[in-house]
Amino acid sequence: MSAKTLEYNATVVYKQLLTPTLAIFRVKKDTPWTTFIPGQYAILGLNHPEKGGVMRAYSIASAPYTHPDYLEFYIRYVNEPTSDNPLTHLLFKVNDGDRIMARDKIQGKFTVKDTVGDEDPRLKVFVASGTGLAPFTSMVFEYAHNNGGKHGNFAIFHGASYPSDLGYVEELESLMNSGAAKYYLPTVSRPGEAGNWKGLVGRVESHFEPTKLPGAEQLLGLGDGGFNPKNVVVLICGLQGTIANTIISLLKRGFVPGDRKLRRVLGIPEEVPGSIFYEQYDTTPIIDPNNAALVASCIEALKQAGVPLAEPAGA
Repeated sequence: MSAKTLEYNATVVYKQLLTPTLAIFRVKKDTPWTTFIPGQYAILGLNHPEKGGVMRAYSIASAPYTHPDYLEFYIRYVNEPTSDNPLTHLLFKVNDGDRIMARDKIQGKFTVKDTVGDEDPRLKVFVASGTGLAPFTSMVFEYAHNNGGKHGNFAIFHGASYPSDLGYVEELESLMNSGAAKYYLPTVSRPGEAGNWKGLVGRVESHFEPTKLPGAEQLLGLGDGGFNPKNVVVLICGLQGTIANTIISLLKRGFVPGDRKLRRVLGIPEEVPGSIFYEQYDTTPIIDPNNAALVASCIEALKQAGVPLAEPAGA
């Protein structure tokens, strides 16, 4: 039986290699996509000559105002894929003018509207590792387009291994760091190759640990202790470790996860509003419910922060 193939209905109209394993793609469909909200994702696909079609969801990096001309995607080549037919191995061979598949429907609930609501007045702190930056560029670029170039009540912490891995750095620096406070905060874990790197150092999630969080507060103009759920909501996208470690650190400040499964594990009642949200494309639990010691420490952190809890699931 021959492998099932996908019908191509879109064209790559622009490809920019930032590094050999990091690229920006712009894709235009033959017929327009449905409209979308910043933070949502689309599904792209290609055909392998022997193994058939493969599809994957990618967060949209461009703002809705570019629609329907194109959607932009910020994608890293996967060096160690879990599949024997990885999409990025095909996608990085594509050039301008080549055809691909793009599903019509755009979906996802990782939006400001679907998490805290568009009218929420608090500072939205976006935490991204690698290409997890994509939904946040969509959010800030769309806001700036609709509001006279202002960056809005947003801040971005973007982590990468090397300075060369920081996509959109010039656009975000220009848009978000024009005043005294810094709202675009790139951080690299391996700055050695760039002797002139003057930004933050360390994995992005490390800046929310108790010893480093006061420094982040000062950069954001929040003051001592100001990074709390009264002033801030947090959205995270990227590696599982980035998501988990950021949440674990911020539980101590009283931040409450919005994810239903995680709330059940930690015994968070429905009436307690969420203040930290994340985007995840796989099904691996962010906090393993079978890790009794970790779950207990998370529950204790919430209690110490004054968050009212019920009995956790399975207690």
